[in-house]
Amino acid sequence: MTTNIQQIRNIGIIAHIDAGKTTVTENMLFCSGSSHRAGKVDQGTTVTDSDEEEQQRGITIYSACVKFQWNEVHINLLDTPGHVDFTAEVERCLRVLDGGVVVFSAREGVEAQSETVWRQANKYHVPRMIFINKLDREGARFEGVLDEIRTRLNGKPLPLQIPVGLGPEHIENSFRGIIDLITMEMVTFDLQDKKPLLTRSPIPKELADEAAIYREQMLEALYDYSNEMTELALAEEPIPRELIESTIRKATIAQKIHPLFCGSALHGIGIQTLLDGVASFLPSPLDKPPIEGADSKKPEKTLKRKPSVGEPFCGLVFKILPYKTGDLYWVRIYSGQLKGNSRALNPTKEKKENITQLWQIHSSKKEQQLQIAEAGDIVGIIGPRHSTTGDTLCDSSSPIVLENIDFPETVISMAVEPDSTADKQKLLETLEMLKKQDPTFEALENEETGQMVVSGMGELHLEVLKHRLLRDFNLNVKVHKPRVSYRETIHKKSAVIGECHRQVGGHSLFAKIGLEIEPIAQEESKPPIILSRLTPEAIEALPTEYFDEILGELRDRAAGGGPIMGSPLVNFRIILTDYELNEENSNETACRIAASDAFEKGLTKAIPTLLEPVMKVEISTPEDYLGELTADLLKRRATITKTEPQLGFSTIEAQTPLGELFGYSNQIRSLSQGFATYSMEPYAYLPAPPEVMHEASGF
Repeated sequence: MTTNIQQIRNIGIIAHIDAGKTTVTENMLFCSGSSHRAGKVDQGTTVTDSDEEEQQRGITIYSACVKFQWNEVHINLLDTPGHVDFTAEVERCLRVLDGGVVVFSAREGVEAQSETVWRQANKYHVPRMIFINKLDREGARFEGVLDEIRTRLNGKPLPLQIPVGLGPEHIENSFRGIIDLITMEMVTFDLQDKKPLLTRSPIPKELADEAAIYREQMLEALYDYSNEMTELALAEEPIPRELIESTIRKATIAQKIHPLFCGSALHGIGIQTLLDGVASFLPSPLDKPPIEGADSKKPEKTLKRKPSVGEPFCGLVFKILPYKTGDLYWVRIYSGQLKGNSRALNPTKEKKENITQLWQIHSSKKEQQLQIAEAGDIVGIIGPRHSTTGDTLCDSSSPIVLENIDFPETVISMAVEPDSTADKQKLLETLEMLKKQDPTFEALENEETGQMVVSGMGELHLEVLKHRLLRDFNLNVKVHKPRVSYRETIHKKSAVIGECHRQVGGHSLFAKIGLEIEPIAQEESKPPIILSRLTPEAIEALPTEYFDEILGELRDRAAGGGPIMGSPLVNFRIILTDYELNEENSNETACRIAASDAFEKGLTKAIPTLLEPVMKVEISTPEDYLGELTADLLKRRATITKTEPQLGFSTIEAQTPLGELFGYSNQIRSLSQGFATYSMEPYAYLPAPPEVMHEASGF
């Protein structure tokens, strides 16, 4: 049955770890009637956390997709992880979503990963709403979290609801409902076993003044987006509810405001009104601009596809899951129709792919086979063989290449060895499959030791991968301790002349190459840039094959490891400034030798420097343990950037080298008797001190 595209909402639930994303999702499914009860994260009974590792740890590791209906609206919902090690799951989901709900804990507020997911949503221009969760908890804040969203995230939260039961004397469980500022009603909730009940009643007199103030603030914020609302306000006439809601929708889709809802997902408070907000204020595929892509034959030419079944088919592969019957490719369809037992073009790989089966996805599993999928849908496909995450599938008669998905660099690695030669081939095949499934996982064989070195986003990421090898694939492997992934750069600018004076086969070779090497200051670690500063006359006089050999050698050397410990080279530019050749003794080989000599001299003269990954760490702890945790961070070479008290708790922000954080989760539990929590995200690659450089390089 064809779904009206105007009634589709492709949304994601995103947040910091433990803010309650999965609980929000579970109660959305329960309230919509899609599940007969709301699963519990701590009991491992949730729909979306279906993996054994997720159930054991009580966290989301893999994004999950669920489809359900709320009133007349069809919702495709992606529940995403909150842990920074699995940020790729958030990245790929935000790439294909039309809207999002960002969940914040009322006690912890804006946390480290909150900032990361907010930036990711900004990057993909995702309109979003806000849900302040856990207002039933002791220490819950409402205004404080609002202020943090404004100051730390530069967000524009617009409260459409305020909580009832919070205040300076707030104690646990006094939170009992919300006030709807659009309808000006008190709303209470009763989460029964069969069906959650929502009750609307007049606002109590003691709360009327506060509600009136918040409503006036809401209306004043909306006047900027509606002349009609402004005119009615100036004429002191009532503003219809329909006009308020249409203005909120328009401003939300334009990313001018972030409608804010509140509640407690654990007790079902606020979930139905949040779902009403999803249906009313977040965009359908028709509200988004046409998707843009490049012409596969003329990359400089931009093509557009409207979200219409009348347009040629195009979709983006954003996730791949392995199945014995064939890998399941998750695809967001942006235009046209896709049918089972058909073919589609992958213009990036220049391959035609079989579309054997189409499936509706439920959690991470196939639920119902489909005959056809249309613009706006998110579906699972079985059949492709060559496509990878980020690839486009399209109509072969109208090829288009959509923008790929960028994933962060790996920061940590460990060696994996099979117990026997017989296991080696199985290990290689398994690692290739895991690389296809997880774009932030890398596996390379060390040519010197013969070991397989696997790399990921953090200690937990590698631990989960290790468990999959041992448990899911029954591989007998030895896993070595994780190690930090370093980078190498240079400290200062250098100018050198590389030379070739050699006898090869009785023939003299001669060439001189002038290079300048200089550091580049930039936030992310990027491979070296190769430039030429030769005059037009010098370029004209240099044979093309010689020029290509020089640049080729410089590229090869720049792509190789650095002199300290063979780590990737980053953040400097190599400039070809001069050359000297002669007709009798100069050739391509001489040019390559001289370029290599110049590169080596230039790198040495510029003083190679080891860069180590530094993490932004945020700790929330009772004040009793603040001193011990701070002292422990300082021992780990941390730079403490902020300490902030919050109602008996303190938040510590610090920048700490990743190499000092191995096993930190156990240490923080020990120092705080289990009361402190922490999170971390990549901050930057920064110069390592001499003792670390010597230890890492083996000097």
